[in-house]
Amino acid sequence: MTKKLFALISVVIIATLLLAACGTPATEAPAATEAAATAAATEAPVATEAAEPVTITWWHITTKDPGLTEFQKMADDYMAMHPNVKIEITVLENEAFKTKLTTVMQSGEVPDIFQSWGQGGMIEQVNAGLLKDISADLKGEWGDSLGALDAFAVDGKNYGVPWDMGAVTFWYNKDLFAKAGVEVPTTWSEFLTVCEKLKAAGITPISVGEGDKWPGMHIWAYLVSRIGGAEAFSAAAATGDARTGSFNDEAFVQAGYELKKLVDAGYFQEGFLGATHDQMNATFGNGEAAMELGGQWSPSVEKANSADGVGVKNMGMFNFPAVEGGKGLVTDLVGGGNGFAIGKDAEPEAIDFVKYLTNLDNQKIVASTGMGIPVAKGASESIADPNMVMVADAVANSTYYQLYFDQVLPSAMGSIINDAVQKIFAGTATPEEVCAEIEAGFLAQ
Repeated sequence: MTKKLFALISVVIIATLLLAACGTPATEAPAATEAAATAAATEAPVATEAAEPVTITWWHITTKDPGLTEFQKMADDYMAMHPNVKIEITVLENEAFKTKLTTVMQSGEVPDIFQSWGQGGMIEQVNAGLLKDISADLKGEWGDSLGALDAFAVDGKNYGVPWDMGAVTFWYNKDLFAKAGVEVPTTWSEFLTVCEKLKAAGITPISVGEGDKWPGMHIWAYLVSRIGGAEAFSAAAATGDARTGSFNDEAFVQAGYELKKLVDAGYFQEGFLGATHDQMNATFGNGEAAMELGGQWSPSVEKANSADGVGVKNMGMFNFPAVEGGKGLVTDLVGGGNGFAIGKDAEPEAIDFVKYLTNLDNQKIVASTGMGIPVAKGASESIADPNMVMVADAVANSTYYQLYFDQVLPSAMGSIINDAVQKIFAGTATPEEVCAEIEAGFLAQ
């Protein structure tokens, strides 16, 4: 697997071209004949002929503000500038989106623009002939202005673009840490000690949403990365002669046992097995848990789902701790981001709209409102939220960047990993059994 580091640096200014119609006032021409006047009248409609109406379908998963309102405004502004274009927006919660997209994909119907995480799922969609190659559109100014394009490319061709790239890290409530008398841990043993002290102080250490499965999977993935280093996953996830590892290898099994320590010690909130991602963020946002492992979206989501709409007022962030004796570093990151894939039947106007969504001005809005970590070069300077600054700094200073396990692999494999790891949380399978299930699923692909 190619190792990539997505850094958000340098400046490229995207210029907006404003087209203005110019004319001179008409003066009466006594010598003009009736025939000339008739000719002028018949020519006028040609010059002012309205563009053909176009409808663009856009599916995204930004269900909460600030992103929900900002995306709507971007669409409204674009339609105001292009009266012939109608943008039909469908907003879906993450899991509902995946389910509905799978259904429409099977029918061959594809939205013009839709949420994508790139790589694994995108590769399947490309192989099925469901996406449009936009490589030619990206040549030049637009493509030069964006970073992280490789995450949305297959065999060197782009079928979508990113709008946000960040990392999964621990978010914590500084006030609850102070109440328990604990400090930010840098090693796994320190982390376990922090959890125990928080619990002793009557504070739930960690909020997790295992009803959606993937939030807890990231804990296991990080442990794999910390124990086995970059090589563990790349060796197991490779295919053919390049595959030198297995999901049964020690790093994966040991990661399961380290995760099991958190479960057995009771460090998660009550009802964590059925909690959704939003409920996980509500627990953290309401001050009912000291930590949660989440991405760059977490601060805005916990705020949106908190009872007071404000969330954790004194919040900090730290990288997933290093495991003693492991090959991974505390500066190695697991992460990814959000992007827009382009459906196979998308009109040129749909591509132009995505170009508009990712221009420098709109990427600065992503930065300044805390929607995410922008990918347009020069937009990161507009990051106002100190939480997003911390994520951007973590990405910029990372020593290795691993895309989400369940996204870099084919979608079916991602589901297998999420389902299997949940069994550790539920206590229904041993780490060895979980790893054997993942390995069997991989070999069956």
